Amino acid sequence: MRLNAILVTFLFTVLSVNAAAVNDTIIIRSDNNIDRITNDLDSLISTWYVKLAIKNNLEVNENDSIGLIYPDSVYSSRLSKINSIISLPFNNIIRNHIHVYTVRQREKFCAVLGLKDYYFPMIEDVFDAYGLPAELKYMAVIESALNPNVTNRRSGATGMWQFMYSTGRMYGLTINSIVDERKDPLKATHAAAKYLKDLYSIYNDWVLVIAAYNCGPGNVNKAIKRSGNKKDYWDIYYRLPRETRGYIPQYIAAAYAVTYSAEHNLKPLQLNIPVATDTIMVNKDIHLSQISEVMRIPLGELRALNPQYKTGLIPGSSKPYALTLPMNHLGDFIDLNDTIRNYKPDVYLSRATVIADPTRSSYLPAEVKGKTKLFYTVQDGDNMGFISAWYRVGLSDLRYWNNINRNSIRVGQRLVIYVEPSKSVYYSNISTMSFDDKQAMVGKTVPANTQTMLAKAPVESEGEFDTYTVQPGDTIWDIVKMFDNVTTSQVLTLNSISDPGKIKVGQKLKIRKKS
Repeated sequence: MRLNAILVTFLFTVLSVNAAAVNDTIIIRSDNNIDRITNDLDSLISTWYVKLAIKNNLEVNENDSIGLIYPDSVYSSRLSKINSIISLPFNNIIRNHIHVYTVRQREKFCAVLGLKDYYFPMIEDVFDAYGLPAELKYMAVIESALNPNVTNRRSGATGMWQFMYSTGRMYGLTINSIVDERKDPLKATHAAAKYLKDLYSIYNDWVLVIAAYNCGPGNVNKAIKRSGNKKDYWDIYYRLPRETRGYIPQYIAAAYAVTYSAEHNLKPLQLNIPVATDTIMVNKDIHLSQISEVMRIPLGELRALNPQYKTGLIPGSSKPYALTLPMNHLGDFIDLNDTIRNYKPDVYLSRATVIADPTRSSYLPAEVKGKTKLFYTVQDGDNMGFISAWYRVGLSDLRYWNNINRNSIRVGQRLVIYVEPSKSVYYSNISTMSFDDKQAMVGKTVPANTQTMLAKAPVESEGEFDTYTVQPGDTIWDIVKMFDNVTTSQVLTLNSISDPGKIKVGQKLKIRKKS
């Protein structure tokens, strides 16, 4: 990403590392993502409560619009006084990030300060339940500026915790054309807590956990390996992706700016978010517009409180879904339930409303555009790895197109597949071919007892262990979630695996049985 001109003078700086290597220094290039902070803060301007506050002229005092800049010794001293089990060092790069929040984007950062009073207590409660450090809450500031609706246009990462599609599904979030629970602040925070806990079981170091959250454990593992198995963030700094090099400085700057906002005359934007809200489970289809028009609640407010419903429809008839309302409206909703459901159902619950508009989709893979849509019916012995190979499509794409989690498919299930128009006739014949012919088509020889082998479950039991045979498309995280009371670190240690991204199809993994 292009560096802002102000960063040119900070291209190189020296950071003295902690007491473990007090005489060593590391030269750090300014590889941070100032533009990402700015974009996230800009995204807040379009959110319901912030727009309302600005419209009502609830702005930062004009006399406070010039940010205060302190000597480096002040920043360093203040960071050392923040109660945190996560190391918070100081250097020029961190100072530059602090200036983004406290000087260059201070008025927009006041909106973050207003939102933190609403979201931080919820995040702290969830993290406490999972045994996580409360200070990890600052990650939500650098991930999304506490905006549940934000979507990264480049990667498709969505929501307050910026989950990618596959990771969100892996941690139990529903993502389809109607519902995207990556935008649900509470559910996404629970998913983030699980992910952070899994990462800590791998690294036992919170700084590496924060880095792995940004770029994935695979990239952190590669950086550790290429650095001679060093496991300190600053030791592997140059081996990490460019964005991740700026991620820890961003985190430290966010922790500072929130903690010492008063010292910089940063006043929280007064947002009219209802502090008292409650949820009620909805078990029939209902649209936010129906609720808005009958109960005279602004539709923007309902969408802000329920950002996970992409079209405004709550598809309760498929399974119960939660509706969040201001506490003072909950009783009225219960009393008016039938009236609301019967209000313009032909308008708000019609098929045109239920089907998501692709132009509103948060992320549509570019490879779908201009391609032919085919259908494949799952047959006995099939799995996702086989199907992706037969059609020569990515496994992650196949999951995305069909809202599939953990590669789980069933016989008779109909899968959507997109292929090049010029090859659509060729691929359309796959559904009528035998298993052997399909394997032969991709150069795989099939032994006579293939179908028997495929029908055999990949889990075997012997003594105090279960043995799982790795299947096409499996990840270590998928496998761990199949077993009760088993952690990722336990499986990695038991099988002497240093890189969880390098398990192989056919590899047998020992899984300790539940005691």
